[in-house]
Amino acid sequence: MTETELDKKIFLSVEIVKKVSVRAVNFDTYDVYVKNIEPGRPDKPILITPKDVPKRNMTTPEGRAAMVHSFAHIEFNAINLVLDLISRFRNMPEEFYLDWLQVFEEETKHFKLLRENLIDSGYDYGSFSAHDGLWAIAEQTKHDLLLRLAVVPRIMEARGLDVTPDLIDRFRQIKDDRMVSILELILEEEIGHVNFGTKWYRYLCQKMHQNPEDRFKEIINEFLPSAKTKRINQSARLKAGFIQSEIDYLATI
Repeated sequence: MTETELDKKIFLSVEIVKKVSVRAVNFDTYDVYVKNIEPGRPDKPILITPKDVPKRNMTTPEGRAAMVHSFAHIEFNAINLVLDLISRFRNMPEEFYLDWLQVFEEETKHFKLLRENLIDSGYDYGSFSAHDGLWAIAEQTKHDLLLRLAVVPRIMEARGLDVTPDLIDRFRQIKDDRMVSILELILEEEIGHVNFGTKWYRYLCQKMHQNPEDRFKEIINEFLPSAKTKRINQSARLKAGFIQSEIDYLATI
């Protein structure tokens, strides 16, 4: 995918949302079978292993740009993840797809805001290397919607709720009001994304006669390195549909 194709992908993302908003997409007849897991990507960023990603020093313009780039990479992966979710997993209520198309629209907005910030700083998406850890989760959960909903929104994205307040403080300390505003918007909307994950995770648990709390603990233990966090944003997680016992359990691991 070239740089021009990246712009086209973002444009088409917006067009999809417009069509859904006027019901130009018919969910009753929409039938897509997704076999391959690999999404469309630009030639850059170069993907490396998580352990090889260099530390980002926010005391320099380049270091701050590298940090913003890492956020943009997360949002770009989030766009691909939600597209895969919508197209891969069928036979859910229409409300499911409308919820995730809202997430898709917001993740696209987040990516555009972060990319514009990079461009204004003299960089672009692809200027720095990045890792593919988040997309690896799609491969691990491609066979199981319940697992996908537990891991991506309720573990990976929920961890973002925990760490973003500290990131906001770091940008506030260097008086980067633009990034503070962007991250505050992302935090608020990510609460909604995690809440959608909770909503449909519990829906499937009920449908499959599984205890949602017990099953979530099992999944947390399986994906423990991704679930662990130094600080838990309790208020954000409660808004996102977590119950107190789940938060208490996370605090023990």
